[in-house]
Amino acid sequence: MKQKVRTAVFPVGGLGTRFLPATKAMPKEMLPVVDKPLIQYALEEAQAAGIDHFVFVTGRGKAVIEDHFDHSYELEDTLRRRGKDSALQQVDAFVPPPGRVAYTRQMQPLGLGHAVACAAHLVGREPFAVLLADDLILSRTPCLKQMVEAYEEVGGNIVAAMEVAQEETSRYGIITAEGGRAAAAPGELVGVKALVEKPAPEEAPSRLAVIGRYILQPEVFDRLSQTQAGAGGEIQLTDAMAAMIGETPFHALAFEGERFDCGDKAGFLCANLAFGLARSDIGPSVAEFLGQRLHALYGSKYGR
Repeated sequence: MKQKVRTAVFPVGGLGTRFLPATKAMPKEMLPVVDKPLIQYALEEAQAAGIDHFVFVTGRGKAVIEDHFDHSYELEDTLRRRGKDSALQQVDAFVPPPGRVAYTRQMQPLGLGHAVACAAHLVGREPFAVLLADDLILSRTPCLKQMVEAYEEVGGNIVAAMEVAQEETSRYGIITAEGGRAAAAPGELVGVKALVEKPAPEEAPSRLAVIGRYILQPEVFDRLSQTQAGAGGEIQLTDAMAAMIGETPFHALAFEGERFDCGDKAGFLCANLAFGLARSDIGPSVAEFLGQRLHALYGSKYGR
């Protein structure tokens, strides 16, 4: 019987230098998409997948994340007294129950693999999920829920994957898929034969890229403790996962949904537009603005 995935790890120790000066005093994970910070989207995705324990791997200057996932008694009392029930629900609904959230520090910026390893003592010897808040996914079914459903069928390690352009492979961990496949259809589960971190386009074994959602077996912690610095001089999670291939079932899920790279300024702006357009309360206004602006800039090509 497969162990239930009940713990999620959120590596949130990065400096967010690509968003300076906005991130000088505010963690990049707290940057808002419409009206929620990135890290809240990630936690709510984990909750929707049945996760009930949450581990944040933080760094200096990240205390505001801890405050966000706690009760603000003064704010809640003010909203209650003023009869602002809807606003009260918004600030209270996502806060996990007491004892379900833990924080640990990544004291050196040694890479994603190192950040995940910092959570080993809090995860224990059971399967767990990893979510990178920078990767925001707009989908009918939350991405991690899709992965948990796949995990219940096949077990082992599962990564979320999407097809990227050949020239973009040097930005991702790239999969060598069973059967030598270069791509996969949305919703398809593909066996993984090998992983390589950020290969040059001419050396990439496929166009299937790993993005920031993982379900991992606890043995990955053993591998991380033995992993040497890889690409970029950092301890790469991809290298530790690759070392487990052949020892445990390993699959990639070509998830249904659209992924936005919110570690990139253009990607972050596109995410705000896409999530805004998807909202019934503000979507029509956003669409009207975009239509007017595009028409003003580019003329009748975009109509009205």
